[in-house]
Amino acid sequence: MRRWWTAVAVGVTAALALAGCAPAGVDRDLGDDWPAFGAAKGFVPDNGVCHPTAQDVGYLSGYNPVECTQSHRAETLHVGTLTGKDAARSAPPRAGSNEMRTARAECDRQVSKAVGAEWRSGRLVVAVVFPSPLAWKGGARWFRCDVSEVASLDDISLIARTATLKNALAEGSPLALGCFNPKLSKDDIEEMRPVSCTAKHHAEFVGVYQAPDISYAEFKRTALRVHKACRGLIAKYVKVPNNGDMLYRSGTIIYHPSEEEWKDGNRGVQCFLWLDDRTLTRSLKGAGSKGLPIR
Repeated sequence: MRRWWTAVAVGVTAALALAGCAPAGVDRDLGDDWPAFGAAKGFVPDNGVCHPTAQDVGYLSGYNPVECTQSHRAETLHVGTLTGKDAARSAPPRAGSNEMRTARAECDRQVSKAVGAEWRSGRLVVAVVFPSPLAWKGGARWFRCDVSEVASLDDISLIARTATLKNALAEGSPLALGCFNPKLSKDDIEEMRPVSCTAKHHAEFVGVYQAPDISYAEFKRTALRVHKACRGLIAKYVKVPNNGDMLYRSGTIIYHPSEEEWKDGNRGVQCFLWLDDRTLTRSLKGAGSKGLPIR
């Protein structure tokens, strides 16, 4: 699914019925003389396994996990369970439902914990996988949090891996978002081309803003508020005062979830500082006012 950006210059039981004669001393109710059957246990997927391909629905027939040292395109980093009202529906959660948002929020927390940083700060995508409708009717209430590496901010094709994504966003990770050169077409940004922060560049990732729980339409209408929030992240990242002068220090680029992702509960907006009239050859993290002066 394409990510979207905007920029501002300076995403049995068995019932047994028995009848007949019985010897003396033996009651006629043999049902209470049989040991109780244990509760039926349904299939639950394993955590910490990898998959040759990504799944949209957790069909048992398509469950063929492999070692993470083998080629794969998805990895389960958490398995959760829906309970209470979230488990009461008669079919697996639909896109945009409260149940989907509950699972999505848990996946976001647990995956970020597993990879070592906010997962949106890297070239990653997270999918929530529910049981098949038949398995759901049979009582399955689990959900998988599957994670994949993607090609880039603008191309979310899944990349084949031969290593786990656990702690994949530790400091210095090649998957972590860093510095970029935006490709412009008039006033539109067509692509964010990643480069080394020691190479010439004009933009840098500074963090993820968690947008409020509002409708997607309202989010789009209030995009300038999001850019303002991102300027706050820039100020914190660079270590400059977060005041009105930020408008004169840096432009902003944001990548936000698609409308479908938004309805499913993804509120994470990726924020970038942007200097369209100045070339950088270093990261501005902690650079202070000398690194990001008022212009």
